[in-house]
Amino acid sequence: MQTYCGENCCKDCDRLSDCGGCEQCQGHPFGGSCIAERNKDFPSLKRRLIDEINAFGIKGLSVTDLNLLTGSYVNLTYPLANGSAVQFLKDNDIYLGNQVEQADSDRCYGIVANEDFILVCEYGCNGSDPEIVLYKRR
Repeated sequence: MQTYCGENCCKDCDRLSDCGGCEQCQGHPFGGSCIAERNKDFPSLKRRLIDEINAFGIKGLSVTDLNLLTGSYVNLTYPLANGSAVQFLKDNDIYLGNQVEQADSDRCYGIVANEDFILVCEYGCNGSDPEIVLYKRR
């Protein structure tokens, strides 16, 4: 299946039948926007984001790759200090992200990024008890 960005992500997508693939949806899967389609030099952006995330120096967090992920898959609800809760992502957009297991812990780091921000959080099994570690506007 042809994709605009060359990432060939459609072949592994369990929601392919919802959007029909990159060519059919013209680079706007699920009616949203895709980071890979928006960036002409997508591999360079991906590398810069990986380098920036690793430069934060967060203990136990080392990222070697970022994957294309649907917002609805990674859009956790974060509790705030004032008692409210917030989601930061658009469910229909495609972001770059990854999960990194923390050594000697039952928690994971979750990373989600695009051209405008980087979000690093940690959470338990199946995204339970998420906490924001870092949110940086770019």
